[in-house]
Amino acid sequence: MMTIKAFSLVSAVERELLMGDRDRINIECVECCGKNLYVGTNDCFIYHFLLEEKTLPTGTAAFTATKQLHRHLGFKKPVNELRAASALNRLLVLCDNSITLVNMMNLEPIPTGARIKGAVTFALNENPVSGDPFCVEVCIISVKRRTIQVFMVYEDRVQIVKEVSTPEQPFAVAVDGHFLCLALTTQYIILNYNTGVSQDLFPYCSEEKRPIVKRIGRQEFLLAGPGGLGMFATVAGISQRAPVHWSENVIGAAVCFPYVIALDDEFITVHSMLDQQQKQTLPFKEGHILQDFEGRVIVTTSKGVYILVPLPLEKQIQDLLASRRVEEALVLAKGVRRNIPKEKFQVMYRRILQQAGFIQFAQLQFPEAKELFRSGQLDVRELISLYPFLLPTSSSFTRSHPPLHEYADLNQLTQGDQEKMAKCKRFLMSYLNEVRSTEVANGYKEDIDTALLKLYAEADHNSLLDLLVTENFCLLTDSAVWLEKHKKYFALGLLYHYNNQDAAALQLWVNIVNGDICDSTRSDLYEYVVDFLTYCLDHELVWKYADWVLQKSEEVGVQVFTKRPLDEQQKNSFNPEDVISCLKKYPKALVRYLEHLVIDRRLQKEEYHTHLALLYLEEVLQQRPSANGKGAEVTEMQAKLRSLLQKSDLYRVHFLIDKIQGTGLHMESAILHGKLEEHEKALCILVHELKDFAAAEDYCLWSSEGRGDPYRQRLFHTLLAIYLRGDPSDCELVVPAVDLLNHHATEFDAAEVLQLLPDTWSVQLLCPFLTGAMRHSIHTKRMTQVALGLAKSENLIYKYSKMKLKGSSVQLSDKKLCQVCQNPFCKPVFVKYPNGGLVHTHCAANRHTNQNSPSPGNRT
Repeated sequence: MMTIKAFSLVSAVERELLMGDRDRINIECVECCGKNLYVGTNDCFIYHFLLEEKTLPTGTAAFTATKQLHRHLGFKKPVNELRAASALNRLLVLCDNSITLVNMMNLEPIPTGARIKGAVTFALNENPVSGDPFCVEVCIISVKRRTIQVFMVYEDRVQIVKEVSTPEQPFAVAVDGHFLCLALTTQYIILNYNTGVSQDLFPYCSEEKRPIVKRIGRQEFLLAGPGGLGMFATVAGISQRAPVHWSENVIGAAVCFPYVIALDDEFITVHSMLDQQQKQTLPFKEGHILQDFEGRVIVTTSKGVYILVPLPLEKQIQDLLASRRVEEALVLAKGVRRNIPKEKFQVMYRRILQQAGFIQFAQLQFPEAKELFRSGQLDVRELISLYPFLLPTSSSFTRSHPPLHEYADLNQLTQGDQEKMAKCKRFLMSYLNEVRSTEVANGYKEDIDTALLKLYAEADHNSLLDLLVTENFCLLTDSAVWLEKHKKYFALGLLYHYNNQDAAALQLWVNIVNGDICDSTRSDLYEYVVDFLTYCLDHELVWKYADWVLQKSEEVGVQVFTKRPLDEQQKNSFNPEDVISCLKKYPKALVRYLEHLVIDRRLQKEEYHTHLALLYLEEVLQQRPSANGKGAEVTEMQAKLRSLLQKSDLYRVHFLIDKIQGTGLHMESAILHGKLEEHEKALCILVHELKDFAAAEDYCLWSSEGRGDPYRQRLFHTLLAIYLRGDPSDCELVVPAVDLLNHHATEFDAAEVLQLLPDTWSVQLLCPFLTGAMRHSIHTKRMTQVALGLAKSENLIYKYSKMKLKGSSVQLSDKKLCQVCQNPFCKPVFVKYPNGGLVHTHCAANRHTNQNSPSPGNRT
């Protein structure tokens, strides 16, 4: 059982004040209405006291009871019950089975002497059905067997309105509206006295113990059930709350939300209606009466009157939190919501959630703490402030007062345990990362992001770079110092870049690449710097570091110029002439940049093409010092040179021919002669110098590309002629000549070729050529015949259409109008359009100048 101090027991009326030295006087009943306290005794006296409450310096409550008067009712019987009807200024007194009305102030019976006779006990209806504010509904258990009576009590009279029979003799009653909750001999029931319908609740033996029937709220009652249970029941006969476990010997019960208070022979016990747990036990011997009056709980012995003073709910909750009983504190806080104004409750509840969050945090219950912080809308700086040096020096934050927790910082909370401290830091990283993009961060984004950066840097966390390359609010001054302290220089460069200090960022990264400072964050930092410069908008910075990146690597460094966005390359800041001038010291970079201009961007400028070809040529010559290139492997650079020479038409051919003379670069020489339309000379080089017959065939193909069939045929005939000029007995040229004819039969004029061929060549040798030529000839003839046939068909269709038009009659009269000039026809001469429109011949002749004339068509 988890205890809590929910109430304190305070004496209200001392024994001496009530009865002096008369030992035989006992308290039989009490009533409290506002500051008026009434006590009924066994010797038929009523005492009236005025209660004054004050708060002592210690914070506890104290009561002073001032006796106003006392009056004897004139009987020798005890006063059984007292009930105040403040609206009527009347006190209802049950004595000797009669209910008498007396004045609340002077305790005098009313002049009319109105009373209710034959009452065993009674209850006031606190939810009356009459709606008359100047009357009180009273329900009595009558001395008549198994009878309940309902009266309307006015200021000076009483009136019976209902009499209801019960299945068994009733012993206790409570009333709400039309509903009676009754303790009968063997069970509890709910009875609607208006309709007579009853609902059994549960069995109960009145002979074994005293029944308890207590109205605790609208349409709800508290009953003493079997097995020491306090049961709740509604007028519908159901229970909406779990029962509380109290003593088997309970003699009185009361409700002071959210608690149920029970009295037995030795103790007062306090139970929570929210979680049904017993929360407090107060020793109290000889207890006699326990009742609540408008939220004030009074308990008596036979000699004295005491008040159970509830501690403020906030104090109870704080006590629970101080005892680390988070769940109970939250249950209690939520349970009392209806008793506290909405605005006040929200403020209080948020603070309780925040306090509970710190308690869970201190116990390393991070998921629970996070949920409490989120629900309590915690100012996240309260959490950050626990971590030394995380808040920026410029932050104006001060902790909540009174404080939400008892810890000075994380060191105190973890007592120096490094493992716990690391867990706390990991939690804060996770929590800050979650809240930084939510409403919780509004107004505190600089504090949150700066703290997050510091945590990431300290923990060498991968998310540090993600934070800095996206939108963030890290304070530059604090963050820079922290990153330097933890040697996160690359990240510091990102921070500078985000704050538009690219010069500082680049200098830092350059120092890392040069080895002046150590930071292994990125092994490809040089490539990163090149990429950064490629997209850098500060052109002065690009030029400043261009030499540095090129010195490190020409091939990579040149990307600063070649991979720049095209719109920037076209601006004057990166004019190709300026770039070429810069790259003169870096031949590899210069070649790559010219390739970019010529091949990638396809700039049609002679000097770029010539310059690139010349650089290719120089490199090829360096790689092939021998003047004789026969049999040498074609290098990558030589392949690039040949490709450029073949595909480009912009370079200075004569200039390059002069450069190639005597270098042994026969293929390149052949290509250049071809560019000058000196095809025979080019083919002679390929055939006689290089002996590369396949290259000669390829030359005919790529040189004639896009030039038409006659041009290509002329090149192949030239090559064949070169092959046939040699000695017929020279087999070296016979074989390529035959292969050329057999492989490219369609590229030749067969009749002309047959006149050139030596008589010694056999038909079998030229069989593939002859077959291909015949097939090509026949195919061409047939395609021509098809085309001719299609043309004849089209002409026939045209003739048919014309005859059809001629065969149709046209009726012409003076009522027909020209569709152009809208005048009648004077002569049987007209023009008819395909759409059927008739116009004058002179109007048709002017149709090109007249926009309103019908569309031109075939004239008939």
